[in-house]
Amino acid sequence: MRFGWCQGFQFVAGFLLAISLAACDGSDNTYVPPPPAKVQVALPLQRAVTEYFYLTGNTDAVKSVDIEARVQGFIESIDYKDGAAVKAGDQLFGIQRDIYKAQVDQAQAELASQQASQVGAQQEYDRQLNLLKQQVTTQTAVDSARATLDEANASILNAQASLELANINLGYTKVVAPFDGTMTNHLVDVGALVGVSGPTTLATIVQIDPLYVYFNVSEPQVLSIKRSLTEAGHTMTQVDLPTVPVEIGLRDEQGYPHRGHLDYVSPQLDSSTGTLTVRGIVENKDRQLLPGLFVRVRVPVARQDKALLVRDDAIGQNQLGSYVLVLGKDDVIEQRVVTIGQRDGQMRVIEKGLGPEDWVVMSGVQRAIPGNKVSPERVEMDGAGADASASAGETPKSGTP
Repeated sequence: MRFGWCQGFQFVAGFLLAISLAACDGSDNTYVPPPPAKVQVALPLQRAVTEYFYLTGNTDAVKSVDIEARVQGFIESIDYKDGAAVKAGDQLFGIQRDIYKAQVDQAQAELASQQASQVGAQQEYDRQLNLLKQQVTTQTAVDSARATLDEANASILNAQASLELANINLGYTKVVAPFDGTMTNHLVDVGALVGVSGPTTLATIVQIDPLYVYFNVSEPQVLSIKRSLTEAGHTMTQVDLPTVPVEIGLRDEQGYPHRGHLDYVSPQLDSSTGTLTVRGIVENKDRQLLPGLFVRVRVPVARQDKALLVRDDAIGQNQLGSYVLVLGKDDVIEQRVVTIGQRDGQMRVIEKGLGPEDWVVMSGVQRAIPGNKVSPERVEMDGAGADASASAGETPKSGTP
């Protein structure tokens, strides 16, 4: 019992001694503010940038023609494989030839007969003309011989035309490719009678190298292009279209690997859609592209020689729009509302609101609060990989061309 009381007394005495020492120390519990947040800041990159319109379009064949039978007859041969590439002049189908060969022979015989008649008429005319000079015949006989000769000459022309027509029809029995292209499946079989009541479609030939790309440009975009050309002191004519490049990419492709140039621009806007139809032409030697595909289209419309760019992840969004955090006087953070342009890889063009001398917060953005002082570390703007994302098909943010 005595031991427990002594132990409690010692504990209370120790506690009171600790309080006394703390009171004699003279220190107070004032608040010590944390040090300024550490952030990295960098000047915007300044370089030449090409401005693009990003659009969607569809591919179309440069040429697509139905192969038709122009004469009546039975199909004797199919001289290609479905889906094969053919050259201009290659025979595709063979139609029964014997009837048309006989018509050619008949026309040749008729021509030979008329030529013989013409020789006799010429001789009679010459004889009558000599007799007239000797005053042995009359002018009437000479005129009659002349009329017979003219008739014979006309008959020869008619026979020659009939022979030419017969040869044309004979040529139609060999159905050939009108241009280089790829054939569809045949629509008739060997032995089928074609051309009975008119031309019969046998197949279709399609040329896909090069390939057309059709897309529509909106009215604001048209006005923007015209304004850019006017500011640059240029005018665009039909002759200048091949100088404007066009790049396209498929849905499953990275970037815009297929390149060509503008080929046609409609002379008027479609009032129902408010768009202008534009056509490009691209090479397709490997035939990876097919008519009717949906494609992404990129067309350059302007060029800035000294554009300002910052990393896209340094740009924030709020109710006022896009903004960046910049280092102000005495290392105090300022929020700067900016107008952004197109994306260029990991970078974004800043059109308004930022100057080349402004230090932009690149890292530690969460700790950089507008109005607060920071401890900045100045670094260089990292533009590595800019071309990689651009060619990967990055599209601009909403509100940019």
